[in-house]
Amino acid sequence: MENQNYQKTAFIGTDEVSSVRTFVASVFSYMTMALVISGVMAWWFGNNMELFGTLRDLYTGKPTILGWVVMFAPLGLVFLMGGMLEKLSGTMLMTVFIAYSALTGMSLSYIFVIYDLTAIIRTFFLSSAVFGIMAIAGYTTKTDLTKLGNILFIGLIGILLASLVNIFWPNGTMGWLISVIGVIVFTGLTAYDMQKIKRMGEVVATGTETAQKMALMGALSLYLDFINLFLMLLRLLGSRK
Repeated sequence: MENQNYQKTAFIGTDEVSSVRTFVASVFSYMTMALVISGVMAWWFGNNMELFGTLRDLYTGKPTILGWVVMFAPLGLVFLMGGMLEKLSGTMLMTVFIAYSALTGMSLSYIFVIYDLTAIIRTFFLSSAVFGIMAIAGYTTKTDLTKLGNILFIGLIGILLASLVNIFWPNGTMGWLISVIGVIVFTGLTAYDMQKIKRMGEVVATGTETAQKMALMGALSLYLDFINLFLMLLRLLGSRK
């Protein structure tokens, strides 16, 4: 009897671990898809001056009307995904996520105009290494990162406000400081979000529409962590043309 109970417990534990791994794999699949879409759009617009000119004035460098829309539309889509999560179907949520990835890629096309391709590639691999290490740390750690997440969220709000101010009143020193703090914040958020995603996988039933929605939201979180970490490092380490 004791042996039967042990085998049943072991089976349930193994099944739960498998369920979590399946969920996490879905999250990273969606995240990778978003990064590929954003990368293609950024490269396409950044290497086609006719397309790039629809986003930024080629003489002044200032955003066009479409450029402002593309710049702020992703923020609106993030709020849409979060606020309408229960009402949107899994298919619709996926569509919004893809649109978000494409618009974000368009808004990031300027990096191919400003920075050397070598610097972009080098920073991408550095960001991937840092992101990977922190994701593994968040997945494997037994320490509850909730308090750390709350502190980092406050730092994130500060970065957003400072970045908004720096858009309209550019300041080199402030930009450098935002980038340094941003690297710290998004490095920490990667571990925090990874732990949160692991806990989602422990409670959500795999194969359901709810699981798909949660995986998409988890992918959005990690996507934002990676993209922002990459941009902060690029501003600090990237060599301009």
